[in-house]
Amino acid sequence: MVLLGCTGSIGVNTLQIAKKFSLHVEVLVCGKNIELLNKQILEHSPKVVVISDKEEIYKVNHNNVFYGPESILKVIEDSKSDLVVNALVGFLGLRPTLTSIACGKKVALANKESLVACGDFIDISKIQPIDSEHFGLWYLMQDRPVEKMIITASGGAFRDWDLDRLQNATLADTQKHPNWSMGQKITIDSATMVNKMFELLEARWLFGEGKYDAIIETKSLIHALIDFRDGSTTAHFAHASMQLPIAFALNQKMQENILGHVDLLKVGSLEFREITTDRYPIWHIREELLKNPARGAVVNAANEVAIEKFINKEIGFMDISKTIINAFEKFTELPKSVDDIFMIDAEVRKYSRVK
Repeated sequence: MVLLGCTGSIGVNTLQIAKKFSLHVEVLVCGKNIELLNKQILEHSPKVVVISDKEEIYKVNHNNVFYGPESILKVIEDSKSDLVVNALVGFLGLRPTLTSIACGKKVALANKESLVACGDFIDISKIQPIDSEHFGLWYLMQDRPVEKMIITASGGAFRDWDLDRLQNATLADTQKHPNWSMGQKITIDSATMVNKMFELLEARWLFGEGKYDAIIETKSLIHALIDFRDGSTTAHFAHASMQLPIAFALNQKMQENILGHVDLLKVGSLEFREITTDRYPIWHIREELLKNPARGAVVNAANEVAIEKFINKEIGFMDISKTIINAFEKFTELPKSVDDIFMIDAEVRKYSRVK
């Protein structure tokens, strides 16, 4: 397989599952964590390696190293692997998804931005989602009429904060996730609830038109629920580990044990909360966005700019959602092609940087 984003949490878990299933890793692509990359090279012996910066090549213990976004596309095109695991963060991951599909490869997708920004122009039949929420929905699907699909959220770093403290929240505060450790961007997205908005959009593209919603489940043991039309509701329980959805993405006939079962007697109780707009202002645009999911490119671009400005201390935490909503209200034209997606992305970024 080709693994994009090998040194992130999803990449690390993917390599553990690949080792369990004795899958050959043809290509490793990473950003700046050369130290971990070198350990992975030693263990998995890839044929090709791609990193972000040309200046870092000399640090990589491999004789076939390339750099930069264009090299990612080229190694996908040149690879013999049928599977690409895309765990890149941000809009950077879109072109590799499109290239992989154009080459006839299956994509195990953890890059949310691919579907959020470009879902209308992606062949969903080539996509196997790695997100635990979409995996949960897929796992629960039956040949019965569905009323609504529901995914769960942890609530992020500020789910228990007093509302009047949120405007003064710092970058360090956003990283104190109550349930697990993730990368910087996705942990910020979890705190704003943008991450869950993206996952609702992904679900809409993956499973088609219908009703979608999200609720907070504070222990992150239920990842998805389906309300069936007959009044029944099913839920997918599993411990919070990406290894289960990754295992099925790599091997859909997977019948081995991956995780220990959830012991409800030890859990004792579960708590559910509503996602409210006073704590998560981005939720104001949820219904409109789900009605017009092709506008996801606007939300994604504005979010990436807003996060950059927040990290640089140019705006406050609550201004992230304001920036996104402002761009969403400004840019209403729907894209008609992949080229339009990249044009909208550039225009929204330019607009959001000065607003």
